[in-house]
Amino acid sequence: MLPWLIAFATGSVAAILIYRLFKLKTAHSPLPPGPSPWPIVGNLPHMGHAPHQTIAALAHKYGPLMHLRLGFVDVVVAASASVAEQFLKVHDANFSNRPRSFVNKYMSYYKEDFGFASYGPRWRLLRKISSTHIFSGRAMDDFREVRQEEVERLTCDLASSGSKAVKLGLLLNVYATNTLARVMIGRRVFNDGNSEWDPKADEFKSMVLELMNFLGVFNIGDFIPFLDWLDLQGVKAKAKKLRKGFDAFLTSILEEHQVSMNEKHQNTYLTTLLSLKETPQDGYNLCEEEIKAILLNMFGAGTDTSSSTIEWAMAEIIRNPRIMVEVQQEIDSVVGENRLVTELDLPQLPYLQAVVKETLRLHPPTPLSIPRFAEKSCEILGYHIPKGATLMVNVWAIGRDPEEWSDPLEFKPERFLLGGEKADVDVKGNNFEAIPFGAGRRICAGMSLALMKVQLVTATLAHAFDWELENGLDPKSLNMDEAYGLTLQREVPLCVHPRPRLSRHLYSSSSP
Repeated sequence: MLPWLIAFATGSVAAILIYRLFKLKTAHSPLPPGPSPWPIVGNLPHMGHAPHQTIAALAHKYGPLMHLRLGFVDVVVAASASVAEQFLKVHDANFSNRPRSFVNKYMSYYKEDFGFASYGPRWRLLRKISSTHIFSGRAMDDFREVRQEEVERLTCDLASSGSKAVKLGLLLNVYATNTLARVMIGRRVFNDGNSEWDPKADEFKSMVLELMNFLGVFNIGDFIPFLDWLDLQGVKAKAKKLRKGFDAFLTSILEEHQVSMNEKHQNTYLTTLLSLKETPQDGYNLCEEEIKAILLNMFGAGTDTSSSTIEWAMAEIIRNPRIMVEVQQEIDSVVGENRLVTELDLPQLPYLQAVVKETLRLHPPTPLSIPRFAEKSCEILGYHIPKGATLMVNVWAIGRDPEEWSDPLEFKPERFLLGGEKADVDVKGNNFEAIPFGAGRRICAGMSLALMKVQLVTATLAHAFDWELENGLDPKSLNMDEAYGLTLQREVPLCVHPRPRLSRHLYSSSSP
C-alpha cells in the first residue's frame, strides 16, 4: 500500500505543477468557458452516466463552445450548429485526426483500423477499397438484391413469431450483420442455410453492445496516465475478455474465407484486404491483425448503428399512432398490398424519409461524435484552442437545440416536408443543425448505405405489420430512456408483437 501512496502523491504533485505551468503558458489566450476543474481529475466527475446529456446541460450554462479538462487532457465541446461548422468546415483540416483510447488501441490489435487511422495516404487507401466494394453507388446497385433478400427474410422471421413477443433490436442486428457480411465476405454469418435461430447471434450482439459501451467510456487511464496501471474501472480486464471473443469470431471468418477462396473465386471486400498481405497497393500492405481490426471496425460500426436507429424509428412511430397511419397510407398508395417495399420505391415516400430524418435528429447513432484532435493550436470564435486538444461534437444536443428547432423534444416529421421549417435540411453533413453522420473529411464513409438500409427496413416494417407492445402496454407509456455508449441504445429493448397486414404469400421465405 505504501508504494502506491507514494506514487499517487508524487504523481499528484507533478500533475498540479504541470497544470499550473500550462495555465501560465496560455494565460494570454483565453480558453473557452467551462466548469472549474477539480485537481488531478479535472472535469471527469462532471461526466455522469450519460455524458451527452450532462455536457448538453453544461453548455446551457457556459455556452455552445466549451472547454473541459479531463485529467491532463484539454477537451473542447461544440454544442451548436454554428460552432460545429467552425470545427468541421472552417478548421476541418486541423481536426482530421482522432485520438486513440486504450480500448480502441487494444481492440484493434494496436493497429490502425479504418475508423481511427491517421488521416493520410493509408487512410485514403482503406477508404478507397471500402468505397469500391461497399459504399460506392455502383457497389450499392450491385448488392441491392442482397439487401432486399435480407429484408424479406427479416419479414418472414417476424411473421413466424406467433404469439411470442420479439425483441426487435436483436432481429434487426442479425439483419444488419448478415447484410453487411454478404457484401464483405460473400456469405451470412448467422442462421446461414437453416431456419433455426442461431445462438451466436445473441452473443455477437452482446459483444457489439459491450464494445460500443467501452468505446464510449471515459476511461480514467486515458486521461490520467499515472493511474492507468490501476485499471480503476476494470476496463482493461473486460476489454481483454471481449477481444478474445471477437478474435475467435474473426479468425473463423478468415479461415472459412480462405477455404472458399480455394474452392471458388470471390472478389469480395475481404478478398481484396487479404491480397494486400502479399501484394502492396499504393505502397501499403496489411498483416492479418490489421485485417481483423478493419473487419471488427466495419462490423461494429456498420451493424449496431443502423439497427439501433431503426429500433428508435419504430419506437417513435408506434408511440405516435397518427404518424404510423400516415406512413402506412403513404406506402399503401405507392406499393399496395401485394408486394413489399423496394429501394426503388423510396424516392416516392417523402413522409417516410421525413420520419427517418426526425429519428436521426432526436436519436443520432453517435450522440457524441467520434473525437478528433487539434494538430496545431488555433483560434475559434475568439478563443484559444490548444494543440492536441480533443474535440467532441455533441450531435445529440445540436439536434435538440431550441435555437434551431421549434418544439425540439417533439417527434414531428412534418418539419422536413415541403413547406416545413426544415424542408431544405438534409442529414448528409451539409446542414450543421443535423449531422448524425458527422461532417467534413471524416464524415461517416457508410452514410449513404446506412440511410438506404434504415429507410428500406423502417418502411418495410411499417408497411408489412401492425404493431402491439408486449403485455398490452399503452404506446403512450413506452419507455424512451437512453443507454449511453458510443452508439445511442434504448435502455429498455423494444419488445413487440408484429401482426401481418399484407397478402399472406409475402411472409413465406424463398430467400437463399
